[in-house]
Amino acid sequence: MTVTPASAATTTATATATTAAPASLAQVVRRHGARADALIEVLHQVQELHGYLPPEALREVATLMRLPLSRVYGVASFYHLFRLEPPTAHRCAVCLGTACFVRGGAQLARRLESRLGVELDDPAGNGTWAVQHVSCLGACGQAPVVVVDGVLVTKLPVDQPEELEERLDAAGLPRPATA
Repeated sequence: MTVTPASAATTTATATATTAAPASLAQVVRRHGARADALIEVLHQVQELHGYLPPEALREVATLMRLPLSRVYGVASFYHLFRLEPPTAHRCAVCLGTACFVRGGAQLARRLESRLGVELDDPAGNGTWAVQHVSCLGACGQAPVVVVDGVLVTKLPVDQPEELEERLDAAGLPRPATA
């Protein structure tokens, strides 16, 4: 392998990020006094550092907080806001709460699965996109709703397929590849 200046810089940056993460993780745990009652907050901050909770970070948290790994993993896997897999580049959340469900949320979820070529709640999605369901986004009066890469899209016309496709296009959701 030939190392160019650009790849050397990338390698150095990657090595720095990798070695900086444990120090930052230790700082997070120290900030909370390694208290067991701070585990959820520690895991939130660790997820902010990595984008998800990698197994090695969970092991390190358990060691630093003097907790069994089973407890740390149990908390991380119980709460839906924690991710144990690296996130995809793009995410879409479809609301399936009562108001959205009654106004076509389930049909919208199926359309998103088809359009993106993913299964609902598969964190790996298609490698680029993932779709998850949520119980409520707090926009019940504007149902059905989705969040695409952090942007709320409201009043989606599930019963008007052409308009729905246009709205999904405008939200940045790619159309399925044609054969």
